[in-house]
Amino acid sequence: MRTLRQVKKGESVKVVKLHGEGAVKRRIMDMGITKGVDILLRKVAPLGDPIEITVRGYELFLRKADADMIEIE
Repeated sequence: MRTLRQVKKGESVKVVKLHGEGAVKRRIMDMGITKGVDILLRKVAPLGDPIEITVRGYELFLRKADADMIEIE
């Protein structure tokens, strides 16, 4: 299983599945990250947290813990 946390800068991936439960999963889905959506990793902070991604045409910052819940292909 490969997660969004393991993606390299500049790489484009597709979401396969969201892990997590309840409010955390709902918050990720409310940000537009759902099954089948394409994500581009734009930047990684100097200490690795947070990461900046482009999803559905807008920029979004995610913590590493949240990125670990997003399974990609």
